[in-house]
Amino acid sequence: MSPRDVVITGMGIVSSLGEGVDAHWKALTAAKPAPVVDPERFAPYTIHPLPEIDWSQQIPRRGDQRQMETWQRLGTYAAGLALDDAGLKDDEALCSSMDMVVAAGGGERDETVDEAILNASLSRNDHDVLLNEKLTTELRPTLFLAQLSNLLAGNISIVHKVTGSSRTFMGEEGAGVSAIETAAARIRSGQSSHLLVGAAFQTEHSDMLLAYELAGFLHRENWKPVWQREGAQGGGVITGSGAAFLVLESREHAERRGREAYAAIGPVVSRRSRRKAAPLAGDLSAMLEALSLPEGPLMSISGASGAHEATVAEAEAMAAKGNIVPRAFSSLTGHLKEAQFPFAVALAALAVHHGKAFPAFDPEKEAAFDGKPEAVLATAVGYHCFEGMGVVTRA
Repeated sequence: MSPRDVVITGMGIVSSLGEGVDAHWKALTAAKPAPVVDPERFAPYTIHPLPEIDWSQQIPRRGDQRQMETWQRLGTYAAGLALDDAGLKDDEALCSSMDMVVAAGGGERDETVDEAILNASLSRNDHDVLLNEKLTTELRPTLFLAQLSNLLAGNISIVHKVTGSSRTFMGEEGAGVSAIETAAARIRSGQSSHLLVGAAFQTEHSDMLLAYELAGFLHRENWKPVWQREGAQGGGVITGSGAAFLVLESREHAERRGREAYAAIGPVVSRRSRRKAAPLAGDLSAMLEALSLPEGPLMSISGASGAHEATVAEAEAMAAKGNIVPRAFSSLTGHLKEAQFPFAVALAALAVHHGKAFPAFDPEKEAAFDGKPEAVLATAVGYHCFEGMGVVTRA
């Protein structure tokens, strides 16, 4: 035990299952956890949509809400939930000295303008002139600001007064892994005493789905759990909208303000394997060995996306280890891209905090877990690239 142990003292999570830690614990520990899906809006692709959210609960000013796209509102909202949960929301002194690490992608495109440009290009050959015309007449200047990934961190600073240092990572699952890895390292090194870290992803926009489908990653048949999508039409990924933000503190800082922690973050490892050069399962096994995992049955909150190659490799690596019992939460929330690893860490912390394992999310492929989880493995193996793993333990 060290004063610089990294403990989780607040969590704000949102997905199709609801908002907040209590709603997710209830949904995921039901006798038969069930997904919330929308197979119609973007057919033939299924998504996991956001629940109804009263944004004013965490973003009181309507002007702030209007200038954010949905993904920024979602992240700012989840960050507010985390600060509330940690008892920091109204502590101006601690918020002003709080550092922040955010994982975020780009913003949402203006599909109406995109469509107008494409339609006009069918009857004109001067495409360079056409683009310049549309840039000056159709695109609102604020659209470019809303596209910037670091605007999510900026909005959190404005709305919640979190005004310490700020860092933003881009790069799908890898961004979320790097955000958690960096945040934990800052606390262990003494560079930060308390820190807000997390990510948000909004999939309910056709340009977001296009990014997956151009490479053939999207699942095309009816919903199935992630472990059962191999061999089905499409690439295996079903996306979801969601966000996860965590308040991390040094043990010393949390104890000084009398705050009980959900759990502690142990070692985190990351890697960008050359998947075409060597079997991915071997690299994942090496990462598991590097974590020095505890003996005996170990529950894993797996961020497996359903992408065929990556999901099969993760299943092989965990099976080879022999003692890992997976719970692939994307079966119920959808793939959350940048938020995948922060969400996995949050669910792992919930299991440790309650001293209770989640039931199988896929009873056909996931074994029962008996006993009280003292440590939980969290994973995020990128659907395309980048791999991350970490261990969450009792605080």
